[in-house]
Amino acid sequence: METTLNMIEKLETLRSLIDKEYNERMSRQYPSLKPEIITIKPGNKYIKIDVGSSGKYMIEVSTGNIYGIKAYGVIHRGYKFGNLDTINDWNWSGYRAFKKN
Repeated sequence: METTLNMIEKLETLRSLIDKEYNERMSRQYPSLKPEIITIKPGNKYIKIDVGSSGKYMIEVSTGNIYGIKAYGVIHRGYKFGNLDTINDWNWSGYRAFKKN
């Protein structure tokens, strides 16, 4: 139970980071756009993070590794963005996350 609660907290922290960083950048670049809603969609093997109605990231449940996507519901192992323990090492404001210096 502790592990599940811990993962939920980490997912919510990631969702909040993406919401803050992505929407701040978009509001600076495109002031007339409304902020995107960031949602978490759990699954058995992967958890999806959607920005608006588009898939953005997928988290492997067994490892907590964060990946980009090839198509909705299909992970792209070539785009790995750390894991749920290293989310603060990444900047989530861009089209894809990038490692902070």
